Amino acid sequence: MPDLFSPFTLKDVTLRNRIVMSPMTMHRSPSDGTMTDFHVMLMGSRAAGGFGLVFPEQIAIQPDGRTTTRCAGIWEDAQIEGLQRVNRLVKDMGAVPAIQLGHTGRKGSENRPWDGGRVQYAPDHPEGWQVRGPSAISYGGRFFHPVQEMSVAEIHEMHASYASAARRAAEADFEWLELHFAHGYLGASFFSPIANKRADAYGGSLENRARFHLEAIDAVKAVWPERLPLTMRLGSDDLNEEGVQFDESVAAVAWMKEHGLDLADLSMGFNTDDMKSPPFAELAFMVERGARVRRECNIPVGVSWNLGVPA
Repeated sequence: MPDLFSPFTLKDVTLRNRIVMSPMTMHRSPSDGTMTDFHVMLMGSRAAGGFGLVFPEQIAIQPDGRTTTRCAGIWEDAQIEGLQRVNRLVKDMGAVPAIQLGHTGRKGSENRPWDGGRVQYAPDHPEGWQVRGPSAISYGGRFFHPVQEMSVAEIHEMHASYASAARRAAEADFEWLELHFAHGYLGASFFSPIANKRADAYGGSLENRARFHLEAIDAVKAVWPERLPLTMRLGSDDLNEEGVQFDESVAAVAWMKEHGLDLADLSMGFNTDDMKSPPFAELAFMVERGARVRRECNIPVGVSWNLGVPA
């Protein structure tokens, strides 16, 4: 990793190095989804510690897009002020503030990990809600409650929510925007034939399964400043014969670039726990995959997963 500590410029944004503070769910917001002193402390300390790009947790675009009722959101204007407060400190410490917009889909409606383990609440639980997805298929394991299949109107409403959230993100002074379409969340589930059994324009072929992504990019690009990076964390492989294959993701990234994607942040699909020979213990196993996408799609790429010690 010889360039790890060298600056990186994308559009009008320059990072002081290529080290990224990844989004990590903290369950520390009040139920209104706002940022608190905890987030100011955490993000500010990471920026002061030298990260080039600093993300808070995945920020929900709708209330039912959270993991728990204690996750942060950006579905209303009242949440902008707390996000601005975090970003001011991140910038003062020399880092670039980034936001990851997402919706948990069928993996939402959980309790906090320290409140009795990871459990998905039923829709009628006071801390739970009806989870939604591309098809009425539960994830399995601890995510066993019924999933409501989204209508086409709901899909269009979701894209409008991404756009509204992006507008608020710009007002909150974020300088880097990422769409979280990995890890079994809503975007990832539309991309995966394991979770997506639709027979309309959003299911079936790769082109149809990627439609949710392309329309989300179009919606966000219409309101997000052109000078600032628009990126996506993509569930690029389900590690299952019936799920997303990496070759499909290479093709889809090329389409996303045509729609205005500036960087592909490659991760796993995690649309099932039934994965063949997970390579997570293999050092830097995503690096060559990232290099392939950069070569074939001519787009900047980010990866993570067991990168090891800089050398």
